[in-house]
Amino acid sequence: MYSAIKRATLIATAALSLSLLDLVAWAPQVGAGAMAATLSYDGKLPIVNSPGIELGAYDPSGDFKDVKGDKIEHIFIPWQDVDLSSFGAAGEYAAAHGRSLLITVEPWSWSKERRVTSDQLREGVLSGRYDANIATVCAAAGALRVDTTIRWAHEMDDQTGQFIWSRWPPKDYIAAYRRFVTLCKKKAPHAKFMWSPKGESDMNEYYPGDEYVDVVGLTVFGLQQYDNDKFGHDRTFAEILAPSYALAAIHNKPVVVAEVGDAGDAVYVQSWAKSLTKPYPQFPKLVAVVYFDQREVHAWPHPYGLPDWRVVPSAGTQ
Repeated sequence: MYSAIKRATLIATAALSLSLLDLVAWAPQVGAGAMAATLSYDGKLPIVNSPGIELGAYDPSGDFKDVKGDKIEHIFIPWQDVDLSSFGAAGEYAAAHGRSLLITVEPWSWSKERRVTSDQLREGVLSGRYDANIATVCAAAGALRVDTTIRWAHEMDDQTGQFIWSRWPPKDYIAAYRRFVTLCKKKAPHAKFMWSPKGESDMNEYYPGDEYVDVVGLTVFGLQQYDNDKFGHDRTFAEILAPSYALAAIHNKPVVVAEVGDAGDAVYVQSWAKSLTKPYPQFPKLVAVVYFDQREVHAWPHPYGLPDWRVVPSAGTQ
């Protein structure tokens, strides 16, 4: 099943770099022994609290395969250089595990050699040059027999330069997002749509309007060394989430932390594992967190490099 999901998620061109292929490598990287380690490793695997916030995961190594409390399967796809002929396997896997599907659609090719500039992408989306890409991806998503949420061009407020669609003029991003959702709804009428900023202070400048958003996604990562260097203490999940949640909550939509991860010593990661899905009265609209079970692919500022968010650091890509 994992190999089928890999085909469904991405059959990329040979030009893709290894590091980007690793991001979506659905082939199993852990066996039964490693799975046992996953469930006990320093308490890093998020603990499902009941009642509490729903848990999901982007899980390329299969670490969450047997976690009964995992309710959301997260996958990433580009909208260029992708073969969606087996895309249904991802939906079948999610359904078989009693999970809904969160699909992050990235509007570029994962081959760096085939990427256009930020301006070329923006102008192309707004002019309709990528309408066929939208139709193809959304038709595949619409054919899935599982509850599906589509997250397009996430972290548009990011300031690190990771994504070529980030920091567009807000009016242009809004127009592009609305175009995507309008066209996508025709092919995937039952899908929900997630507007998903990183959580910067100006994120609401990019809000496309209530009729285009079913749920708001946010990003929260806890890196112990960074916390102590910049803030002088270990920050908690709730502490990092609070400012962006306050900005998201004004839209009166459900809020999901679409990417969350933590890295640090045993005490730090155990604290995060216990806290991710517990009830938070101060965050009444927070309904789910989705763990990003992979090594970081875009370097943090020096000297932090590529933090390892995986619940089993020895598994998967090195």
